[in-house]
Amino acid sequence: MRRTVWGAGLAFAMGVLLIAAGSRLERGVPEWVLVVPLGVACAGVLVRRRAPVVSLGLGVVAVGLDAVVGPSLGTVLVFTDNLYAAALYGSARLARGLLMVTAVLAIGAGAGAGFWAADWRLPAVIGVQASLVLVTPVLTALLIREQRDRAAVERVRAEQVARLAELDRRAAIAAERTRMARELHDLIANHFSAIAIQSTAALSRTDLDAGTVRKIMESVRENSVEGLVEMRTIIGLLREEDALPGSGDEERPGGEAVRLRLAEVEVLVERVVAAGMAGSLRVEGAVREVPAAVDLAGYRIVQEALTNALKHGESPVEVVVSYEVGRVVLRVWNAVGGERRALPGAGAGLVGMRERAALVGGSFEAGPSPAGPFEAGPSSAGSFMAGPSPAGPSEAGPGWEVVAVLPTEERSPAAAEGMSGLSSQVVGLVFPRGAAS
Repeated sequence: MRRTVWGAGLAFAMGVLLIAAGSRLERGVPEWVLVVPLGVACAGVLVRRRAPVVSLGLGVVAVGLDAVVGPSLGTVLVFTDNLYAAALYGSARLARGLLMVTAVLAIGAGAGAGFWAADWRLPAVIGVQASLVLVTPVLTALLIREQRDRAAVERVRAEQVARLAELDRRAAIAAERTRMARELHDLIANHFSAIAIQSTAALSRTDLDAGTVRKIMESVRENSVEGLVEMRTIIGLLREEDALPGSGDEERPGGEAVRLRLAEVEVLVERVVAAGMAGSLRVEGAVREVPAAVDLAGYRIVQEALTNALKHGESPVEVVVSYEVGRVVLRVWNAVGGERRALPGAGAGLVGMRERAALVGGSFEAGPSPAGPFEAGPSSAGSFMAGPSPAGPSEAGPGWEVVAVLPTEERSPAAAEGMSGLSSQVVGLVFPRGAAS
């Protein structure tokens, strides 16, 4: 506001100096009369930002009075600022209208001067002068207005980009937290469930000899050490700035990094057997290298399924890994008859397995399976069997079955969607009743 007042005062002072210097047409009126329209135009300068339409009105009144008593150069120059302010600070519709009106007035002034003087050389001179006074301020204001609007649009766009970047950052953080929660759940559930079951058995039985107790304690220690190693690995990945999330690499004692593989699920079955359950592993088809993501997802799915069998199921437990064309099919079955275990759970196991399968474009189902363990089929060399022999189909009774179908080939999104549908059909055949958690 202070700058506007100083501007209006300076314009009035310069106008008075021009009038005193004779920059006016002589019509026999005192010089102080010419100061009146000049003051009216300068009053419009005072309200140029707050009320541009009022500023324009005062300017038009001032020029009209000045044309009667003068005109004077100072008032005309201040009127150009009134036009400029109205076009810049007024509405867009007002600015466009001013451009049309001033252009028509400039052309009309030139044509009228030529007709009145009967000299067609005057239109060019009068038209140029009228354009400088009327059209130029409006055009200048329109150009500045366009630049200002463009800058505002760019600011809005920059804010939107920043907002989207923040949303992406939050989504990445949420995804990473979900991934780490899934890893921690698989780690803690597997190792510590085995520890809880074995320690509960050791405490509840009073007829165990020293050798059996020692064997149980060795298994508890092994699960504890493995759990600590995996926990240390996860913490190391969190602290590592350039670590690749989701790689599935874990560090063994001694610093050697190895990747969790489907080929190592035999170790998981051995842990179940060490916990006191009868378990078996059968590998069907030719064992081959699969993508790292599928390797990790398959390992974790089998790990979580066996953990659920330890916590809530009964013997026997059977794991089948089938290497088929373009995919790997994982099946884990365990009995649920008789007295069930009552270890607490967060209910995140099935959700985590389903998420792991979905992340690699596969499918997952779990539910009651009354058919019993899988029928024996062609298996590769190296099949593993431990613990008491699993019961046959007629002796096993009802059970719980987990089936995961994981694709092992890169494919387009459309093909992946088709394979996902086919995998769901295969899983549906395994679960004729559609029961799933």
